[in-house]
Order: sequence, then structure tokens, then C-alpha cells
Amino acid sequence: MITSSDQRISDYHQKGWWGDETLHDLLALQANNKPDLLAVADQPNRHELTGQKARRLTFSELDRVSTKIACQLLDRGITQGDCIIVQLPNVVELVICYIAISKIGAIISPVPVQYGQHELHHISKTLCPVAIVSMPYFGSLPLGETAAAIAQDEIQLLLFGSELDIESADMSDYQQQLKAYEQDHPTSADNIVTICWTSGTTGTPKGVPRSHNMWIATARCCAEAGNYQTEDRFLNIFPLVNMASVGGFLYPALMLGCSLILHHPLDPSLYLTQLQDEKITFTLAPPVLLNQLAKSADMWNRFDFSYLRSIGSGSAPLAPWMIETFSQQYGLEVINFYGSNEGISLFCTPLHTADSAIRAAMFPRLGCDIEHFKSFANNAVLSKIVDTDSGEVITEPGKVGELLFAGATVFDGYLGSDNSALFSQDGYFRTGDLVEICGDPPWFYRIAGRCKDIINRGGMKISPAEIDILLEGFSKVSEAAVCAYEDDLQGEKVCACVVIEPHIQPPSLEDMTRFLLDCGLAKFKLPQRIEVFLSLPRNPLGKVQRFVLEEQVSHRNKGNQL
Repeated sequence: MITSSDQRISDYHQKGWWGDETLHDLLALQANNKPDLLAVADQPNRHELTGQKARRLTFSELDRVSTKIACQLLDRGITQGDCIIVQLPNVVELVICYIAISKIGAIISPVPVQYGQHELHHISKTLCPVAIVSMPYFGSLPLGETAAAIAQDEIQLLLFGSELDIESADMSDYQQQLKAYEQDHPTSADNIVTICWTSGTTGTPKGVPRSHNMWIATARCCAEAGNYQTEDRFLNIFPLVNMASVGGFLYPALMLGCSLILHHPLDPSLYLTQLQDEKITFTLAPPVLLNQLAKSADMWNRFDFSYLRSIGSGSAPLAPWMIETFSQQYGLEVINFYGSNEGISLFCTPLHTADSAIRAAMFPRLGCDIEHFKSFANNAVLSKIVDTDSGEVITEPGKVGELLFAGATVFDGYLGSDNSALFSQDGYFRTGDLVEICGDPPWFYRIAGRCKDIINRGGMKISPAEIDILLEGFSKVSEAAVCAYEDDLQGEKVCACVVIEPHIQPPSLEDMTRFLLDCGLAKFKLPQRIEVFLSLPRNPLGKVQRFVLEEQVSHRNKGNQL
């Protein structure tokens, strides 16, 4: 599958933004140059979560075992262009899947382990996969059962430990089999290699096809931002299913020859232990965790983080005091990232500004002919702001408009969707995010808000409309809509705003939770609070005004919440 036009491919190759290397080409280079260097490692307590021992693979071992899995997929009739859903936690097998599927020219569609049957049924219907890959369980999550419910006659169920085997064996036959296949099925760096999923305002996950070249361009931007060096050691705590981890760690690790250490689910104590024991040089962490660590100097100082150069964060606004604490007390700089599966790639580093207040809230205006920001990112990505009403380009500070983005990192449109309104006439992606030009001189963007209604719960994006639709079938309410409310630990949580018939007892949170779980909704999307309204605020067209709900909820008492 190739989604980019011939003109785009030709232009970007001529400019040097795109090249000819695939994900498995990057691995082959490292397996040849650094065969004995650690490539990927599980967290030490993996056995407690999966019942299987923690694994550590060198680049040569990763190359060999991914070839074995690639051949097992071929033996099951899976071939170039086929789509495969993969639902795995951050374990070595997930990295193996990315590379094995790349080797046969198929498309991996990774999904979070939190997704249940409701989400997977939608994804399966949109994607038309030939297989779903998973494992029996992860902690309390019955991944195998969930996958089995999705698998049908035309969708194969492939579980590690049964249908898929990564234990060592004679590799010569596998290598010969794959070599023969590759000769008849050449792959291009312009081919789609992943279809990740993002929650859109329509209420259902949207597929985001991305090519090798789109990912490598993103990896180059992230490598610049983090000042990645060859043989760095990365600790990844974000699910390896989207931009932060795939573009921020997986591709850069294979591109530069770095070690990728995995962590999942988030365990602050284990996270600190891994930072020390694995001699990590760079990591990403959510703002909430960094805030907690900034307040816990005693805990921080119990460990040796002498190898750690800097820390990245994002997904929510950063606190200037936290950046100052890490810089002044811990001797570490925090890099602010702002990205999306679609290809937004903004970041603010100490090289851009030493001012913690600026770095916490602003991002350089990449691709706007500002010579101060000389870099690959400043050349290969383009950005601008347009007035949300007139569409005119905004060039003066202080006026809020929609951020538009284009260039080497940006995708071509959602899978199976009408993308006619998604891009401007000159090819810029309409992000739906509101920003303004700021700074002195005005070299920066400040995120002013968002057009979208997405609820960001601890870095997991939740579409309110999806829950609204399910609640329409909840007999105990006559109207319902959900909105975000602030939470000190997770940033935002979900509040269900309901209207009930006169003289009817309001539903309990437990009743609503049970109903939504029966509908197959993932647990992380469940409302944590209920508020009763006489009517829901709507605009003249009858659409619920979610921002009004958020304001009203914020002024109420905590109500019925967990």
C-alpha cells in the first residue's frame, strides 16, 4: 500500500527528506555493524505479568528471531500488503512483530492492550485484517480471549507461545525462505508499514497509515531534539503503539544503533530502578510523573543517574517549576515534545531556550524561514496558523488560530475516510489545535487550546462521542454526554453528564460502569464521575456544547465520583 502521490514521493526524495531504507533495512545494518550490542530488553519483572521470562536480544539475535517469525507468518499465507492487528504490551515480542511484518512487506496495526472487543470490532471492520497477533494475558487483561472474540474464519488468531514461537532453532532454512520471498516481493520505503489508531472527534478510532519514510523523518526530528547518540540506551514507558514510542524510540534505536529497554505498565519505583541499572541515557515520562519526582528529591537522590543526559515529556502542559527543579537540583534538562500519530512534530529544547517558562509552554515555529532554528526538522516540516473563520494566514503575535502542518513527517489521510476537508488547498494537515504566535522575538507557538474534544487521561486519548453513543442505550438516562474534568494525577478524567426523567432515581456510577463494560468499552474510558443536569447545553443546531459542560462541571462539587 502506498498512500503518497507520485509527485510528493518524487519531491521529498529529491529534497533528501525521504530515502530508500525500510525498518528492517535499519536492523540489518545494525546486525552487521553491532551484532553483539543489546537491541531490546524486557523489564525484569515480566514473569509476574505474562508468566514468561524476561528476554534480552542483541541486534543479531533480533534479526534472526524476526526472520523466524516472518517465515511463520508466510507459512500461514500472510503476504505483502496484508494487514495484521497486533495487541501486545511493551514486550520484546512487539518489537519482533514490527520487524517481522516489515520484512514480508505486510502492514502492522498495533493497538493498546487496554482496547476491548468494542474497539477491536471497529478496527477490524475498518482494517479488514488477515490475522490478529497477541499473547494469552498481560496482568489481569485476558488478551487471548479478547483476540479470540475478534478472530473469524478470515481472521487468523496467532498467539505467542502457541501459533508463534520465538525460541531459538536452526535459522538457515528460515533465512533462505525469506531471501527467496524478498526477491519476488521487493519492498519500498514509501510503502505503508503501520496503521496506528487515534481517537477522533467522530467518536471512533481512526486509522493512520504511515510509511517507512514518514517514520524515519519523525525519527530524525526526535533524534535532533533529544541529541541522540549511537549506542545510547533508551527507556520507553509509553505504549509502543503510537508516535511517542515508535517515532521517538523504535525507529531511532534501529537508525542509530541504540538499546531499547521496555517498561509497562508504569511503575515509578521500577522505572527509577531501570533508569539506574540499565544505565539509561534518555527517556520519556509523562508530566505527572516528572512532577512527582521533582517533589521527591530524597527518592531521586537514592539512585545513580549519572548516565542520564536529559528527559523528554509532553502530551500535556509542563510546569515551569518542574523544569527548573530538574535543571537546578538534578542537573538534567527536560525537553518538551508535542506530536501526534498524524505527524505533528514540534519540540522545545535547551538549545531553543533556557527559559523554563518558554520551554514549558512554547514550541519553535518550524518551517517558517526562521534561521535561528537550523535543523533537519526546520527544513523538512512546514507549519502555519490560519484564522478559523476566514482561513487567512496569521503572521502577527497574539491572535489565536488553527495550527496547520505539512512536510516529511505528515501522513496522507485517515484510512477509509473522506479526507477532503482534512487538508488545506496547499496540502497542509488541519490539526484541529489552536495556537498563537508568541515570544520576543516572535519565534514560537503557544498551544492555546484545541478544536477537538479529546479527553487526555494520563496520556491515553479518549473520544467523548464514542461514550456518548453507548450511553444512548442506557435505559436509566434520557440524555447523556461526557466531558473532561481535571485530575491531579492523570490530568483529566471522564465525567458523565446525564438528564433523567422526572421522579426517576439517578443512576449510580456502578450501574453505568457495569453497562458500559457490558458494551465492551475499555476500562480506561469509563466515567469516574456522574453529574445530573436538567438539560444539556446545545448550540442552535442541537449539538452538545461540551466546553460549557466542562465549565459547569468544574464549578460543581465533586459529586458522585470514584
